[in-house]
Amino acid sequence: KRAAELHDEILFKQPESTHLGDCPICCLPLSLVESKSSLYSCCSKMICNGCVVANHISVAEKEEEIRKSCPFCRQPVSSTEKEADRKTMKRIEVNDPVALRQWGYKCFSEGDHKSAFECWTRASKLGDASAHYELSHSYKEGKGGVEKNEKLELYHLEQAAICGHPLARHNLGCAEGGNRRFDRSTKHLIIAANLGYDDAVKLLKSTYALGMVSKGDLASALRGHQAAVDATKSPQREVAEAFGRVPNTLE
Repeated sequence: KRAAELHDEILFKQPESTHLGDCPICCLPLSLVESKSSLYSCCSKMICNGCVVANHISVAEKEEEIRKSCPFCRQPVSSTEKEADRKTMKRIEVNDPVALRQWGYKCFSEGDHKSAFECWTRASKLGDASAHYELSHSYKEGKGGVEKNEKLELYHLEQAAICGHPLARHNLGCAEGGNRRFDRSTKHLIIAANLGYDDAVKLLKSTYALGMVSKGDLASALRGHQAAVDATKSPQREVAEAFGRVPNTLE
């Protein structure tokens, strides 16, 4: 019984941030909207569009080779997929979990599910939340040379949620709701809402209308959601929105 209590204490603790963390340049939380940030293969850093555009503007008058460089590590942006892959492999050689996860995506898209599973397994052992999430899907669907395993599916989904993955948290809430454990479902959805996840708010509103969520819990979740979304905003990022196509982004 005590082991179950300790497990729930860890599982239902509100993460300080999402699995994406902060932009390494401006140190503001990264948006959950994928198009608002870019991943650079040279350093495996996710950089917000605000900083990408600010870098582009600040060096617009300087040499072209400086302008076409990573805003964080200043390495030249890859001009070909082959060059980007080479940089990713260099990061993999030093056990970079982000590079391993991204290479897993590449293998999966090419139909090599076994190699994708191996990459995600290595990345998950290094604490990558998205890798845990992909492994949960692998065990759910029985892909990557592994058999379906509900226990491991749940384990990796919970690990992703603990690390701040809002979709994993949302899915746990849906699963608990399906099992009619509405108290646990609501806890998961509130945590996801506090991370800025829109779908969690929509589901909380629906369950509130059915009388399964209290008015106080819904109000708290709405405030937390708005605070999380507001934390990702800045004047610099607004400039990037107006800028349109972000230069020198994902390689």
